Amino acid sequence: MIGRLNHVAIAVSDLAAAVANYRDTLGAKVSEPQAEPDHGVTVVFVELPNTKIEFLEPLGEDSPIAKFLEKNPGGGIHHVCYEVDNIIEARDKLKAAGARVLGDGEPKIGAHGKPVLFLHPKDFCGTLTELEQA
Repeated sequence: MIGRLNHVAIAVSDLAAAVANYRDTLGAKVSEPQAEPDHGVTVVFVELPNTKIEFLEPLGEDSPIAKFLEKNPGGGIHHVCYEVDNIIEARDKLKAAGARVLGDGEPKIGAHGKPVLFLHPKDFCGTLTELEQA
């Protein structure tokens, strides 16, 4: 069902510092910041030959990333994202197998302009998992 790894998301409290570190120290190609108000984050993507790293900075006080950073002040890996061919079919198959889809269960448009869903970390080895339609 899952396809390629789309990205690994890292929560950061200082997006500019994270970008500078990856761009200037590691020589990475980094996108411009993009506000995603529906998700409560500002994102930046680090482009790698085989996948991406997504930096997430809180956008507003109610951001889920702000809550994550309260528990993890130094930041850290927030989630992994896998591609699926059909997000509705994947959702239905996962729910039938007992996996919990977060929120109302309906896909939302993510930072790449494609439908995404999140799966409960307790169902996937303690890791918040995002599915993105390829």
